Amino acid sequence: MTDRRYLAVFLLLGLAAVLVVVMGFVFGSPDTGREPLPRTLEKISPQPGSQVPLQTPVEVDVPVGYRVDIYIDGFRVPDSEVRFVEGTGVHSWAPTRSSTILWTPGPHTVLVSWRKLSGLPDVGRYSWEFRVF
Repeated sequence: MTDRRYLAVFLLLGLAAVLVVVMGFVFGSPDTGREPLPRTLEKISPQPGSQVPLQTPVEVDVPVGYRVDIYIDGFRVPDSEVRFVEGTGVHSWAPTRSSTILWTPGPHTVLVSWRKLSGLPDVGRYSWEFRVF
């Protein structure tokens, strides 16, 4: 092979690599159609629009120094039933036989409202739906 032929082969391989990278950026990150979480909510579970089994807990992760009230289908979950880990900011609730709220198969709506306990005030709300099967 001549030097020109090697140059042409490497040039084509380089262009192909660049094309793969560009196509990855263009088509690799599909828009899920969901709105992003508010910046105060670090993580929620179950995810909006998901289908989950009956024993699935609701978890809300917020920064340390925030408190969350959880409402399920319009009913506030009592603080005595919410498990709160202060060191991580995770609030969770799972249905049990003695819970005031029970999952039934079908759609459910969760509303969380948060407030910052110290410093500048920061309050807000976020709602999402999922389905229990």
